[in-house]
Amino acid sequence: MEHIAHDETSFVRPAEVGEMELYHPKTWLGKYVFSQDAKTIAIQYAGTAIAIGMVALVLSWLMRLQLAWPNTFAFIDPAYYLQAVTMHGMIMVVYLLTALFLGGFGNYLIPLMVGARDMVFPWLNMISFWVYFTAVLLLAASFFVGGGSTGAGWTLYPPQAILPGTPGSEAGILLMLASLAVFIIGFTMGGLNYVVTILQARTRGMTLMRMPLTVWGIFVATVLALFAFPALFVSAIMMSLDILLGTSFFMPAIMTMGSESEHVGGNPLLFQHLFWFFGHPEVYIVALPAFGIVSDLISVHARKNIFGYRMMVWAIVIIGALSFVVWAHHMYVSGMNPYFGFFFATTTLIIAVPTALKVYNWVLTLWQGNIHLTVPMLFSIAFLLFFINGGMTGLFLGNATVSMPLSDTLFVVAHFHMVMAVAPVMVVCGAIYHWYPKITGRWYHEGPKITGRWYHEGMARFHFWVTFVGSYLVFLPMHYLGIMGVPRRYFEITGTTFLPDSAQSVNASITIAALVVGFAQLVFIYNLVVSAFNGRKAPGNPWNATTLEWQTAHTPPEHGNFGDELPCVYRWAYDYSVPGVEEDFIPQNVPPRDRQAEVTQ
Repeated sequence: MEHIAHDETSFVRPAEVGEMELYHPKTWLGKYVFSQDAKTIAIQYAGTAIAIGMVALVLSWLMRLQLAWPNTFAFIDPAYYLQAVTMHGMIMVVYLLTALFLGGFGNYLIPLMVGARDMVFPWLNMISFWVYFTAVLLLAASFFVGGGSTGAGWTLYPPQAILPGTPGSEAGILLMLASLAVFIIGFTMGGLNYVVTILQARTRGMTLMRMPLTVWGIFVATVLALFAFPALFVSAIMMSLDILLGTSFFMPAIMTMGSESEHVGGNPLLFQHLFWFFGHPEVYIVALPAFGIVSDLISVHARKNIFGYRMMVWAIVIIGALSFVVWAHHMYVSGMNPYFGFFFATTTLIIAVPTALKVYNWVLTLWQGNIHLTVPMLFSIAFLLFFINGGMTGLFLGNATVSMPLSDTLFVVAHFHMVMAVAPVMVVCGAIYHWYPKITGRWYHEGPKITGRWYHEGMARFHFWVTFVGSYLVFLPMHYLGIMGVPRRYFEITGTTFLPDSAQSVNASITIAALVVGFAQLVFIYNLVVSAFNGRKAPGNPWNATTLEWQTAHTPPEHGNFGDELPCVYRWAYDYSVPGVEEDFIPQNVPPRDRQAEVTQ
């Protein structure tokens, strides 16, 4: 019996619009600094995000040093500690992960994967990066103003955020709010670009249900952000007015430093609702691109078509929709009506259903696959483990009764990092290793020569194993500390009567593991930089992948991506291990007649 590939067709509709006209720069500044090429802009986004992310990594080291060995480091005082907590959280969530997934991977992969020359608004795309860069500079400037950066916690709750006595309550909090507002303006420019490109610039034959799941994840996450970020934007503006003009959007009548404040009638809970209306979709703004990317990595490196493609697409869409009706499970301790809490506990459990379906589909894709334990696959499997572990602890925190005693403990920190930090970072690392040969045209550095053979991908595998094992050594014991009652955001916990001495010992061990994991990330960055110059030349499709970004005429792709003629798409993105095909895969742009000729030969 002849095998017919999934969704294969020989008919492709004619193009309805002409090709876009590209701007070709004539100077170095036009090509590399103020570039309108989405691929260059993607690298600019990624480089900036990783640079500010390294600042957040150093801040996490300083926090851990204080918790492990209190009062040992004179420059880490309570104010500095709270500032480090605040800036670490905000940088990692917004300025690193959001910018990296949407600005970095979104810009690089969307045009290539949908078969477009570039983003539909290249000039606006360039402006969006420089607005993001300005937001990063504003954020970094808060370290150097009088009073330092804000220490209100990454959620920036008023009235604490702007009252005297809170670190950075003057210039620090204003620069943070201004940076967030500028970031959202820049993202809106880029986000509209992503959505319009996906909907309007797909190549012939690339239907929505033939798009790789990476594109679906970025697309839905972008739509979420376009609806969720305005809530953060208006709350940043309103809090700025409370500070500068004495308005009372969020500030109630309150006594501060022995005197009555000028504010009357504001509602701090309004800010919490606005923040978390953004904040919980933000979890999926990071998670959905990770879901899509890891789906593609697993399929490629297991040499097997993704299990339940349509189910995976609809799960992404349903998760995105439900993410807007679960925000208040972050506010169980705010004094909400119990029936209100019951509603959000229920929606939290409901959103776990499509998420669990995705996990089942990833596992079933791996089942009986021809699994290649490449570095990208190792990071993909690690993502599954961390995401499942973190999701299980989320079931506890989604229940209002259980969540309340755990709310202000390290249990929440451990859960949040497992789901929102470590799991997405595993995908980021796996994706960089996966697409690195396409981006640079080179393999990553292979390491030293041992026993007459090259130790293949030595530094990359070192990076994986230290990150994987070390992250568990950091965050699994943190759950234990949380159940023990160790509070979060405390400068030190020594001398307390309700905690045993073992809590301090566990804190010290966590810090050692965190320092080692941080060192592994330095090795990762070193490997990327050195390999870009010294790595051996990579072929155009080293993983034997089917998607369009691997079918370009040049590696790395030139401006315009696909040479003189755009590809036509004849099938979905997951034709792996196809019977009768010599190389066990069929690229999306190979016509059925060519495949039939290959089988006949």
